[in-house]
Amino acid sequence: MKKGQLGFLAGTHMVNDLYQGAIPAMLPFLMSQRHYSYAAVSGLAFAASGVSSLFQPLFGVLSDRKTRSWLVPTGFCTAAFGVAAAGLSGNYLVTWLCVALAGIGIAAYHPPATSQARAAGGSSQKAMSIFSVGGTVGGAIAPTLVTLVIGGAGFTGSYLLAIPALVTGLLWGIKGPWMRARGHTPAAPLVTGASGKPGTGANGRADDWRSFARLVAVVAGWSVPYVTVTAMVSLHAQRDLGQSTAAGAAVLSTYTASGAVGTLLGGWVGDRYGRMTSVRVGYLVALPALLGIAWAPAFPVLVLCAAVFGVAMFLPFAAQVTLAQDYLPNRPGTASGLTLGLAMAVGGLCSPAFGWLADASGLPAVFYALLAVFVIPVVMAVRLPERTLNVPDSAAPPRPEPARTHEVQ
Repeated sequence: MKKGQLGFLAGTHMVNDLYQGAIPAMLPFLMSQRHYSYAAVSGLAFAASGVSSLFQPLFGVLSDRKTRSWLVPTGFCTAAFGVAAAGLSGNYLVTWLCVALAGIGIAAYHPPATSQARAAGGSSQKAMSIFSVGGTVGGAIAPTLVTLVIGGAGFTGSYLLAIPALVTGLLWGIKGPWMRARGHTPAAPLVTGASGKPGTGANGRADDWRSFARLVAVVAGWSVPYVTVTAMVSLHAQRDLGQSTAAGAAVLSTYTASGAVGTLLGGWVGDRYGRMTSVRVGYLVALPALLGIAWAPAFPVLVLCAAVFGVAMFLPFAAQVTLAQDYLPNRPGTASGLTLGLAMAVGGLCSPAFGWLADASGLPAVFYALLAVFVIPVVMAVRLPERTLNVPDSAAPPRPEPARTHEVQ
C-alpha cells in the first residue's frame, strides 16, 4: 500500500465531495435570500446531482482509454468554480448553469481518482475504504462551511468557498516534482494492458458484464433507501416523534457519521474475512435496521436504528467499488463511473415519488415502502459472485532496488 499517495487522494476526495455537499447546503440560503420557490431549488438540485450522474460514466470511459490524471485536479477545481460562481450570480439561469458546471466537475473527478486509489491500495479493501471515507468527511463538513461563509458574509463571500480547491490544486501541481526529486515511484496503473486476446483485460481476464449489470442493479437499489432516509429521517423525528429541530438534526448527523464508521469498518472486514462478507453482512443487517426506523416508537430507538442502518449501508461501499473494477478489469473507470454515478442517480430520481407518498400517507408509510423495495437488492447482493484478479498488492514487501529509489510510504 502506497500510504502517501493514498492519503493524498483521500484528501482530494474530501475537497471534491465538499463541493458536492455544498450545493444542497446553499439551497436554504437561496430560498431565504433570493426567494426561490421549491420548484426552483429542486431544479438546482437536479442540475447538480442529475447532470453529475449522467456525465460520470462518460468520464469513466475517457479515463479507461488513456490515463488522464489531470482530470482529478481539473474536476475539483471546476466544482469549486461552479459553486462560487453560483453564489455570486444573481440570475437564476446563470445560477443553474454554474451549479450544472459544478456537477460536471464533480463527475470528472471520481473515475480517475478511484482508479488511482485502487492502484495505490492494491487488493486492500481498507485502502479503498480510506479513500471513500475522505469523500464522506468532505460532504459532512460542507454544511458547516457554507453556513459560516454565506451565513456570515452573504453570497458576496461565496468566493471564499473556492479556497480549499485552490490550495489542493496547488499541492497537486507540486506533488509530481517533489516525488521525482525524492526518487519516489508512482503506483502502477490499475490496468496494465491486455493479455493479447480480444476482449480480455488485466491479468488475461475478460470483462464480466453480466455480473457487473447485477452489481449496478444492487447499487441502484441501495441508493433508493439511502437517499430517501437521508432526506426524511430528520423530519420523521420531528413530526412523528415530537422532537425538536435540534434533535432532528442530531439523528441526521448520527446517521451520516455512522456511514463514515461503516466505510472504514467495511474495509477492515473485507481484508480480514473477504469482501463478500462485508457486502452480505451489510445488506442483511441494513434490512432489519430500516424496519426499526419505520417502527421506532421512541426517539432513542430511532437514533439507534439510524446509526445501525448508516453503518450497515456503508459496510459494503468499498467492496462494491473494487468488485465493480474486478468485474470489468479492462475498464475500471467505466466501472467506477457507472456504480458511483449512474446507479446512484436512481435514488434521486425516485425521491419525488416517496415525497408524494409522504404527503398522502405520512412518513412511516414511506419507510415501510422503502423496506419492501429494499428486499430486492438485498436478495441480489447476497448472490453476487466473487471475482479475484490478483491486483498487485502494494502492501507486499518491495523487491530490492537501487539505493536511490524509494517506494512511497
